Amino acid sequence: MSRAETGAAAAADGPGDGNGGPAGGPKASGPTAGGRAMSGPAGGPAAVGPVAVGRKGGRPLGLFRSELGTTFRRWRTLALLGVLAAVPVLVGTAVKIETSGDGSIGEGGGGPAFITQVTNNGLFLVFTSLAATLPFFLPMTVGVVAGDAVAGEASAGTLRYLLVAPAGRTRLLLAKYTATMAFCLVATLVVAASALAAGALLFPLGDVTLISGTTVSFDEGLVRAVGVAAAVAASLTGVAALGLFVSTLTDSGVAAMATTVGILITVQIVDTIPQLHAVHPYLFPHYWLSFADLLREPVYWDQLLRNLGLQGVYAAVFGAAAWARFTSRDITV
Repeated sequence: MSRAETGAAAAADGPGDGNGGPAGGPKASGPTAGGRAMSGPAGGPAAVGPVAVGRKGGRPLGLFRSELGTTFRRWRTLALLGVLAAVPVLVGTAVKIETSGDGSIGEGGGGPAFITQVTNNGLFLVFTSLAATLPFFLPMTVGVVAGDAVAGEASAGTLRYLLVAPAGRTRLLLAKYTATMAFCLVATLVVAASALAAGALLFPLGDVTLISGTTVSFDEGLVRAVGVAAAVAASLTGVAALGLFVSTLTDSGVAAMATTVGILITVQIVDTIPQLHAVHPYLFPHYWLSFADLLREPVYWDQLLRNLGLQGVYAAVFGAAAWARFTSRDITV
């Protein structure tokens, strides 16, 4: 190329510093992907997607808050919490209607544990509602949220954008599990709070007669109700880990949610078959109703500790399986 042609080419390219930026100025660069800089308009950072921009993973607490907000802003989550809040109201109303003139449940008034004490003390509606929702409603809602945690992102096409952010797969998975556990606690407290409000409106409140026959003050009974709610929330950790593991196996949120709920129903059926009693102590729902031992004086800790230990084992096993699957998974969507 002649000197004239070289000069013309240089004039067409414009002045520069040899690094892709304006002469004498710094190079405009944005986030890197695979060691290559990505730049957006006017030399600014490139947008990697709406989710990556709004859900940054630079700090663990920021990522957790983002996942928490994402979980509780979904209409599906709010609808599930609304259904859970309605259950105690329906139970309390049914008990009120069926209550005979002497303050006892009429014939055929069977139902969840503690239901016969509800008419004498509205605080027992908390225990009754938790006993009624724990076998199905509470774990089903947790299974839906946990099953959708990863698979829902993949189905929506936002999972790869999350992974572009500097969060890392392990931290992202941990944030999703922590957000699911927060939902377990919130869902349990929604049931307990709704039951306490309905019980106070429909029935008298006062001293609490425990299962062992000991009478304690209402304040102590309220403290025990908080302990019961905490025990119920802890009982859902195994389901949360199982749902998260299933969520890493598929790109379909609906399939993950349905599989998790199906496993939950199957395991509970197995837990009711007498011929399979040998495996019952190893099934995660087996000790769920052990929270009733908090209503004894003194408290029976044996079944409660077995339940917590079993849930810890399920959380560790399925949490490790979810981590192994997610960190080695080829994210294409």
